[in-house]
Amino acid sequence: MMLSRSRLAAVLVAFVAATASPSHAKTVKPPLHGQHWVAVTGKPLAATAGARIFMQGGNAVDAACAMIAATSTMWDTLGWGGETQALIYNPHTRKVIGVNALGVAPTGATPEFYRSKGMEYPPEFGPLAAVTPGTPGGIMVMLAEYGKLSLADVLAPAIEMADGYPIEAQTADLIEKWQDELRKWPESRRTFLIHEGKDGKPLPGYSRVGPEPGEIFRQPELAATLRKLVDEEAKARKAGKNRKQAIMAAYDRFYKGDIAKEFARGSQELGGLHTPEDLANWKVYLEEPVSTNYKGIEVYKLTHWVQGPSMLQALNILENFDLQAMGYNSARYIHTLYQSMNLAFADRDFYYGDPRFPPEEPIKGLLSKEYARERAKLIKDRNDPDMRPGDPYPFQGGTNPFKTQLEAWRTVKPGDKSKPNQWSPTALAEFDRTFRLGTTSVETVDKEGWVVSVTPSGGWLPATIAGKTGIGMSQRMQSFVLDPADNPFNVVAPGKRPRATLTPSMALKDGKPYLAFAVQGGDTQEQNLLQFFLNVVEFGMTPQEAAEGANITTYQLRDSFGSHESIPGRMTLASSVPEWVRNELTRKGYKLEFTTNNSGPVTAIQIDARHGTFWGAAAYHGEDYGIAW
Repeated sequence: MMLSRSRLAAVLVAFVAATASPSHAKTVKPPLHGQHWVAVTGKPLAATAGARIFMQGGNAVDAACAMIAATSTMWDTLGWGGETQALIYNPHTRKVIGVNALGVAPTGATPEFYRSKGMEYPPEFGPLAAVTPGTPGGIMVMLAEYGKLSLADVLAPAIEMADGYPIEAQTADLIEKWQDELRKWPESRRTFLIHEGKDGKPLPGYSRVGPEPGEIFRQPELAATLRKLVDEEAKARKAGKNRKQAIMAAYDRFYKGDIAKEFARGSQELGGLHTPEDLANWKVYLEEPVSTNYKGIEVYKLTHWVQGPSMLQALNILENFDLQAMGYNSARYIHTLYQSMNLAFADRDFYYGDPRFPPEEPIKGLLSKEYARERAKLIKDRNDPDMRPGDPYPFQGGTNPFKTQLEAWRTVKPGDKSKPNQWSPTALAEFDRTFRLGTTSVETVDKEGWVVSVTPSGGWLPATIAGKTGIGMSQRMQSFVLDPADNPFNVVAPGKRPRATLTPSMALKDGKPYLAFAVQGGDTQEQNLLQFFLNVVEFGMTPQEAAEGANITTYQLRDSFGSHESIPGRMTLASSVPEWVRNELTRKGYKLEFTTNNSGPVTAIQIDARHGTFWGAAAYHGEDYGIAW
């Protein structure tokens, strides 16, 4: 029997993978090896902050908190007014804990309010894009509950950096790029455009209005805010409070004291909606994550207030296929991966939202293996450009209350086709800017057994700084919808959390920690993490190899940012993908584009139970970096 060219290629790829030498490929970045601890995050200086905490005797939670604080101070696609989401493995209880420190919509944030402003969605920038700050509370609750050190110890690197640190080119260039937006907000302008003359041009002797790469960048207002937290902790300790109580006294000062009042005042001064009560009523939730079992490995994600369960859904669908037989990045594999992700993302776009607000999301049905088997049957030989949400309710013994909306839902929203050509270079560049909006990631592990995975975000440049706090406000409101027909579970309301893209990940094997992994990049996050996981589990790659692996990107989902567009069939591939694979994918209905590096800035730690050591990884996509000992 003659084999088709595509089938022969898949067989050859599978044969090579099966017979290859056990030696590993040379990677752009070297793998990290540690025996005592590993710290990986989005910036080298922030990784050093984590290492400092480990060297002071802190555990993985202490180090993670210090790294979140440092990356926030460095504006690594996040700021102090953003949000923090984490998974923590507690070696004493042998349980994975979810940390929900996502802010909520402020008073007055309703669909009617935004429509009155002529908006189809909450805006991308400015005070009307901001939920309440979550990152300070997330850091303090994590530290109080699971850390060992004081808040003063953990914030020391960030305070030192707020006093002044040599700014890296990436952030300095972003400030320059966004100078027009930053000029709209007085405190942002004063903080970032430090070399701007009265005419709006650089002062004599400077080539830019913002800081130059390598220049000492100072944030005195932020430093003062962080010192207030440390001072409050010290007062509480002096008054006889224990370590946890003292940290929570600092928490109260931020959310119920003078910092909260100044933040709300600064927001309202710029036309924002935040009140002191919005901050006082907000709280961090410690909750149970969701999980699925993929071929004996337990994979954990935060639940449906973020997009995390979509990766679990995709794994459940992919479990119905023999991926190894298809071969790594063969046309069949890429097609199956693309379709599985689209099925999961369609459900994400319709069913995910804040579980503390009605209606109740059908997460049990969405994560059922039986539902996944039914969804897998929808994968045909060509791309389906209108992959729609399914009906998970029967798989949890219920009836869908939104059948009418479900039947009317389309991948591309009605009306989008009348917009300018979505395939033009200008349109694609703008789409990519919002589609890949991201965060940083923080991964830590220690010898005691603590494992932490975090994706803090929000308050990225161009950030609106609220009053004299030095705190850049979040932009997460744009992930809400105003029309229940888009998603009945994610309609904006005061006190509600938007469905975010942020997605820390953790996996256990034989009941023990196996992988902690995360990535930045908005709607590409679950895509990159799914492929990283499959690279390790299905194709036997080391974490560093898997982090640098050639990925694909689908845009056939509702963008979580900007105007929430979708571009069916668009696929980004690594330029290393061979011609015969490209041709077969084109025949399957894909419109292809290529890049030299499509892995995304994945960061990860693998716990090597056999040797009692740790493998750390940071992809070469961005400036992510790690330190191990």
